Amino acid sequence: MNKAYLSLGSNIGNRNEFLERAIEELVKIKEIKVTALSSIYETDPVGYTDQAPFLNMAVELETSLTTNDLLDACLKIESESGRKREIKWGPRTLDLDILLYNNENIEADNLIIPHPRMHERAFVLIPLLEINRTLWHPLMDAPLTRVLDEIDDKEGVRLWRQINGEDASALFEN
Repeated sequence: MNKAYLSLGSNIGNRNEFLERAIEELVKIKEIKVTALSSIYETDPVGYTDQAPFLNMAVELETSLTTNDLLDACLKIESESGRKREIKWGPRTLDLDILLYNNENIEADNLIIPHPRMHERAFVLIPLLEINRTLWHPLMDAPLTRVLDEIDDKEGVRLWRQINGEDASALFEN
């Protein structure tokens, strides 16, 4: 089995519902076992800033899927949630990014792992480190805790809803 970490985000419509639906869809895939969820954070937009705040979270999973098959599953879930790719870093119903896959470095036309901008984004690292504080960035050969410490702007990341065992258990059920 492979261990992967995903980042989930939404800033259109019922943001929380889009995140929950994405987790439900991941759980339905027999080759994926969702093993941990972060809390949900409300975050200021980055890049294209003329848009609503995002809800972001991270998910840990075990999977027998290859990186390309996992990417295809993520893209399908995004598409089924009405994701439109009109403005770079623009508003979206749902965004699923593969952050890490084992300790692999992958550079393909359609996928780069570790995610090429995760080391710049507190809204990715804070939820990710909530799940696993021992993660390392394979290319930087550095603990992600240190990478996060080097990011200046963390104020745009606010705890929105804490996930505890009772809240999270409903999301894991098939």
